[in-house]
Amino acid sequence: MTRANPAPNRTGPARTIGTVLLGGALMLLAACGGGDRPRTELQAAQLNTIGVNAYLWRAALDTVSFAPLLQADSSGGVIVTDWYTNPTNPGERVKLTITILDQDLRADALRVAASRQVSETGNWVGAPVQAATVQKLEDIILTKARDLRRQALAS
Repeated sequence: MTRANPAPNRTGPARTIGTVLLGGALMLLAACGGGDRPRTELQAAQLNTIGVNAYLWRAALDTVSFAPLLQADSSGGVIVTDWYTNPTNPGERVKLTITILDQDLRADALRVAASRQVSETGNWVGAPVQAATVQKLEDIILTKARDLRRQALAS
């Protein structure tokens, strides 16, 4: 007695390709299997890390500690102060923006921008900032950051 539709006898390259594809699919499905799912909660150590150089960050915060802060984003490396009026010069106020651009302690990883206003007949009017003022602030921050790094390496 003969069968009506005998199954084709696969041999050669077609069978090899089929076996490889079936094995690959099984391996992919096995990787999706059970097991513990990774925890999505942040550990305490991860909450304390920052996205920029820690020495530059600390030095920048210390340097502008005289002024009230509007923003301090350690992951983005941005510090923005509110307008600050020096008690000895009440007719002038300044606002600072410090940006830390890298995780390395380098001079080009720091950018300081300053805005200055003077009081004219009771109204605050924009005034130019001397380039030396911004450069001096950058130098102070970099020096403090290097000192903090030296202290950390010494201990």
